[in-house]
Amino acid sequence: MESNDLTERVHALETAQAAHAAATAGAEATQAAMHAGNMATTAAMAAGNMSALIAGGVSLIAGLFLGIALRR
Repeated sequence: MESNDLTERVHALETAQAAHAAATAGAEATQAAMHAGNMATTAAMAAGNMSALIAGGVSLIAGLFLGIALRR
């Protein structure tokens, strides 16, 4: 009987260890996905800022030439 109890306890410990390993893997995957999402957001924000800056510069130059042309 003692051997059977020990076997059950070992099985319970193995199950708990497997559950812990699965939870740890899930947490690591979540963290990796969150990091990738943050990096994508940062890249999109940088691209949006650069495009707004370029569009503003082009508009400024076009406005200057338009102002010079209308003044004449």
